[in-house]
Amino acid sequence: MWHEIPCRCRVICNFAPHPKQFAVKKITWLLPMVVSTLFVNAQRKTDRKTLTNLQMHIAYLSSDKLEGRRTGAPGEKLAADYISEQMRQIGLSPKGTADFLQSFTVKEGLEPAASCNFELNHKLLEAGTHYIPLPFTATKSAKGEVLPQANEPDNIWLINVADIDSTKYKSRLELYRKETATAAQSGATAVIFYNGGESSDLINSWLVQTAAGAIPAIWVDKDISKVLDDENANSFLIQLHTELKPVKRTGINVIGYIDNNAEHTIIVGAHYDHLGFGEDNNGLTKGHVLYHGANDNASGIAAMLEIARQLKASKLRHNNYLFVAFSGNEQGLSGSKYLAANSPVDLSTVNYMINLDMIGRLNPANGIQIAGVGTSPTWTQLLNGAVKDTKVVYNTSGIGPSDHTAFYRKNIPVLFFCTDREDFHQPGDVADKINYEGTLTVMKVVYDLIDKADNLQKLAFSATPDTLSGVTK
Repeated sequence: MWHEIPCRCRVICNFAPHPKQFAVKKITWLLPMVVSTLFVNAQRKTDRKTLTNLQMHIAYLSSDKLEGRRTGAPGEKLAADYISEQMRQIGLSPKGTADFLQSFTVKEGLEPAASCNFELNHKLLEAGTHYIPLPFTATKSAKGEVLPQANEPDNIWLINVADIDSTKYKSRLELYRKETATAAQSGATAVIFYNGGESSDLINSWLVQTAAGAIPAIWVDKDISKVLDDENANSFLIQLHTELKPVKRTGINVIGYIDNNAEHTIIVGAHYDHLGFGEDNNGLTKGHVLYHGANDNASGIAAMLEIARQLKASKLRHNNYLFVAFSGNEQGLSGSKYLAANSPVDLSTVNYMINLDMIGRLNPANGIQIAGVGTSPTWTQLLNGAVKDTKVVYNTSGIGPSDHTAFYRKNIPVLFFCTDREDFHQPGDVADKINYEGTLTVMKVVYDLIDKADNLQKLAFSATPDTLSGVTK
């Protein structure tokens, strides 16, 4: 046993490598670790740069200077200028009708003038919310003490629409017009319709250029209808003035393009408009307040711009890329509807569309919400490979109140990414509350998805149920 030890040593010594040979082997063994370390460090540097850019984009777009980016307002134009300049710096090609910009009409017709006034029992009501002048209203004032269910000449009439036989009329608009004409012929100084049951959106859709009537005519919402329908009311003190003014409101889509001379195109979109100071009465706080819209949807725009930057620098060349910053999202998705009807690329060549809307409040407990998974049979497989270490809530439907819907209706596979909706349509949706690391996480999922689908054939489209739960705006 004692003799075996030196023998082993001799064997080991006999097979020991030359010092230079050992150094080469050691370097070879360390090389993967060095490369891996360099890659990790490069990735961290890229992430830091991306996070800085995300913060820069969101801080500017949600700043007081842009006044809530209401469609058609000066703040929207400032935002459009910023986004188009960022697209230019990235190296995208302009794809709008005027450089990067594509203008569209949101609304053309009439709206209540600033002189409109309606006081009920000395309480000032809000035009567009509590009441809407009907399109045939006269530009005129009226006042009086009105007894419920006692419509008399030379006074304001209250008309309960629920008591009218609507089958006598071809449409609801005709009902209101003819009932107003009848009241005017009977000596009414103004007419107020309550318990109509229509939505304010429907009433506003009637406000187009038309000849004015003889007396003021007003529609009131359900809350004011309850007041006027109160059986215990003795009388109402009413003072009003109605006037409509012509209005043409336009929005601006911002469109950039990466042309890889490929057969198919991927659309990546996000809306950049928001609520302004609540002028359209779609905010959840009463009064004139600034809605910053950091999560909704400066976060989506910021991510879209950074994805565009990365794709421009990438080797992914099997698709072209169309990047669209939509306006008019808060106005019935009018911007995405317009683009889908007036696309700068042939929609039959579009591979798929990805929509980023409110991705700045990622909560690990709730995860990323992804809708549209049922719009292509390929989505599930791709998402299983792209989403790592992050909780995901899937929904199959391609229908929802965001901008992907217009493309789904063109038989294009879509995905809709969003996160938590805290401070939705509230003034508190500010940049300081954004989860920037979470926004980067969503970005990486989208980029990995595009990467994994790069070599695939054009995705097949599948129709889905027209319902979306849990992730919609």
